[in-house]
Amino acid sequence: MKKGGNTVIILIVVILLVYFAFSSYNGLINLDEKVNKSYADLQTAVQRRADLIPNLVNTVKGYASHEEETFTKITEARSKLSQATNPTELSQANAELTKAIGDINVVVEAYPELKANENFIQLQDELAGTENRIAVARRDYNDVVNTFNSKVRKFPTSIFANMLGFSPRAYFEADPGTENAPTVDFGLIVRESYIG
Repeated sequence: MKKGGNTVIILIVVILLVYFAFSSYNGLINLDEKVNKSYADLQTAVQRRADLIPNLVNTVKGYASHEEETFTKITEARSKLSQATNPTELSQANAELTKAIGDINVVVEAYPELKANENFIQLQDELAGTENRIAVARRDYNDVVNTFNSKVRKFPTSIFANMLGFSPRAYFEADPGTENAPTVDFGLIVRESYIG
């Protein structure tokens, strides 16, 4: 009787362990997919911004064709965005593009007729909207990464996570100094041109 009782207990423990392992694995898979989807959404928002830049640059070039250094920086920054393979690289490329776009502010200040250009006004509105999308996508991505990383690191799920190859994912972090990034909202400039 004692031998059969021990076998039942061992069997119950094994069944519970197997159930917990499958439950943990499925939970990690779901969170991993949420991280992947959030990262794809973030990439899409950043790419949308990068896709707007050539139109903005062409509009500005029509007024300031001699500002080649600024345009070259923007082209290089856009190229780095498409080559980014992880959140860290994407974050760095995004920061470079933000700085390069900020350099256009200086160019725009010198050309009052550009500030009133209808195409330029529309592009700056789209760019401002895209900046908001990027901020939301970055927040959403970091939230789901936080949830995933917490799950992967908590005991006892951490045991199964390590055995199954799950490890914490990288956050989309701003580079040092980008908290003071140049303003890319040309709306203030445009509105001032109508008032002044």
